[in-house]
Amino acid sequence: MRDTTTARRMTAAVWTAGVTAVLAGMPLLARDRLPDRLATHWGLSGESPDGSMPLWAAALVPALIWLVTAAAVTVPLMRAGPPIHPWTTVTLLPLGILLTGAQAAVVRANLDRADWHEARQPTTWVVAILVAAVLAGVAGWLLVSRRRGASDDTTTSDEAAPALDIPKGRRLVWFSRTANPWLQLLAAAIGLVAAGALVALVGGLAAPGTLWAVFAGCGAGSLACGMFSSVQARVSERGLEVSFGPLGWPGRRWAPGDIDTARMEVRSPAEVGGWGYRLSGLGTTVMLRAGECLVIRPHGRRTDFAISIDDAERGAALLNALRTDRTRG
Repeated sequence: MRDTTTARRMTAAVWTAGVTAVLAGMPLLARDRLPDRLATHWGLSGESPDGSMPLWAAALVPALIWLVTAAAVTVPLMRAGPPIHPWTTVTLLPLGILLTGAQAAVVRANLDRADWHEARQPTTWVVAILVAAVLAGVAGWLLVSRRRGASDDTTTSDEAAPALDIPKGRRLVWFSRTANPWLQLLAAAIGLVAAGALVALVGGLAAPGTLWAVFAGCGAGSLACGMFSSVQARVSERGLEVSFGPLGWPGRRWAPGDIDTARMEVRSPAEVGGWGYRLSGLGTTVMLRAGECLVIRPHGRRTDFAISIDDAERGAALLNALRTDRTRG
């Protein structure tokens, strides 16, 4: 729990600092191609701007708004305790996208204009920004809902689990989750670079060819790190279900009859060839931290599949009990 809390705090801090830098830096980086005052507001009646700000204010005011809002959201939630931390995703993610997108649209509208009155309303960009912010909010909601549902679904009792004598008509479920905070932080940092490249592309601040390459490379790297920075394992009547990343995708599943054996085994990154999704002489290992792993031998396979997860011994015992009951039946 402490590692997960630390990862969330670090990710929130990186996201807050990164968005602040992008908001303040965009107008300043393009100041040689911008007028002394920037058009910042357009009326509903037409495309001509009806409000402006000096260059320094256009850079600092959105950054200050973001900092105050981010602090107002994160500080109370951090004090409330780990279970509420994921809700920062629902607020900070779409808000950061909305503000950085709006700033990019303002810079693009004023780019290479002699006077702010010549800027035209970036209607297309505004619509795209709103859609992206809504989608980010929905993704954050799904993330929070999935995590809460997973934690509420852990129904294995302390009295029944050690013996694993499953009473007739009773259902037992074991769930465990492990995350690597450093991989999560790396995913967030690379993701900020990708977001910065996309914002610069929207704002027209550099050559599109270079920016597209940076965005594609960093975006793919962030996605890969985020996808394999955490793992969830669930043992139930359906067998073993393993899912990766904050949204639980991709995933793998084995029915009880598809598993020959299940056990707990202590492994280290040096034994399996490093961190993440590793292939070695021991088989496939999802290595997020050294220590106990849940190891299964799928039916008809000569190699094992292992995941570094807490309480692996109990999960293996329940999986073996389910497999034995299914065989007897």
